[in-house]
Amino acid sequence: MIFDTHAHYDDEAFDDDREELLSQMAAAGVGAIVNMGASLEGVEASQRLAARYPFIYAAVGVHPDEVGSLDEEKLHGFYELCRNRKTVAIGEIGLDYYWDRESHEIQKQWFRRQLQMAKDVGLPVNIHSRDAAQDTFDVMKEEHAGTTGGIIHCFSASAQMAREYVKLGYYIGVGGVVTFKNARVMKEVVAEVPVDHIVIETDCPYLAPAPHRGKRNSSLYLPLVIEAIAGIKGMTTQEVEESTWENARRVYRISG
Repeated sequence: MIFDTHAHYDDEAFDDDREELLSQMAAAGVGAIVNMGASLEGVEASQRLAARYPFIYAAVGVHPDEVGSLDEEKLHGFYELCRNRKTVAIGEIGLDYYWDRESHEIQKQWFRRQLQMAKDVGLPVNIHSRDAAQDTFDVMKEEHAGTTGGIIHCFSASAQMAREYVKLGYYIGVGGVVTFKNARVMKEVVAEVPVDHIVIETDCPYLAPAPHRGKRNSSLYLPLVIEAIAGIKGMTTQEVEESTWENARRVYRISG
């Protein structure tokens, strides 16, 4: 079975055919999806999707571009949502210095606060980091390492940093980028990271794998990611699928 550890099916890109698309997942071998919170609205939408579809789980968190909307009262509401059986992570949270929609200090403040929430409620984290690799790592090592674990989503730093995250107990999220011809660093990361610390993801509707690059992404394209990982690791696609499924279930603590 295939486990998509990071998706955004609440995105408006799916408004015209969301139900039809999600109805195809079981037949395509997609057994589980975690829909990420990114904004206040996205957190609520993820909860609705998880309530409606047995194979969808929810994460609670606010993307660094959106943290200006947070305050302690809203965060208190998140604590309540974390009690829901199908809430399995705090995410996506982190730092984004590419768009710089919020100051770096504000981003760090709410990143640290949401990491504390993860520890308070005992849920793993799903981490966003763009153009902020060292700051993200430093905050994670200082605030979270050795606690609830989690996934470094859409990993884009060096193979050396990936190894350091693995030493701290984190999993590396691999998506469509690994299929791109020019993705040398991502391929190096996959080669270096043990398969028992790799999970797969879409970040859909973004980052569709080749040959669908630039189009709307979905979990139906994950076999292409699995195939790319298998080629790099010298494994069969079945071995990669089984390993990434078990890894995702382990990090998100989903049994049964």
